[in-house]
Amino acid sequence: MDQPADSLLEFPCDFPIKAIGKAGHDIDALVFALVRVHAPDLGEGAIRSRLSRNGGYQAVTVTIRATSRAQLDAIYRALSAHDDILMVL
Repeated sequence: MDQPADSLLEFPCDFPIKAIGKAGHDIDALVFALVRVHAPDLGEGAIRSRLSRNGGYQAVTVTIRATSRAQLDAIYRALSAHDDILMVL
């Protein structure tokens, strides 16, 4: 695969994506479903979830095998567009 000259990533590569939402909104299942649209080979073991110290927010990290910058951009757009997701890193 050709790599853009300004890219710091070499594809394919393992890439963690973190999404944060309010606790109790089943954020982990939501993030998994949204990411799986763009990374169909995503397995159940690729997701980790953690509550904030006060329990008000939940951070979900999904590690995918990224194949392109376009794939990553599509995932970030899908996650950012959802109302239950407050932040994507």
